[in-house]
Amino acid sequence: GQFLDKLEDMLTFLIPHYISEGKNQLVISIGCTGGKHRSVTLTNEIAERMVGLGYGIKTEHRDIEKE
Repeated sequence: GQFLDKLEDMLTFLIPHYISEGKNQLVISIGCTGGKHRSVTLTNEIAERMVGLGYGIKTEHRDIEKE
């Protein structure tokens, strides 16, 4: 969707600048009301896109098991 495309644009703009400053880690937090559906889907999609661009990605779904 449009939000995801804009987020990808922002990350592909920012990440090279982080790298050029010698930073090797960028933490991005994405939340939603329950932490089980929207944030998980969005996180997985953006991770897939960033991996496709050659970036190493680690995802953690903190609240997916929460009731």
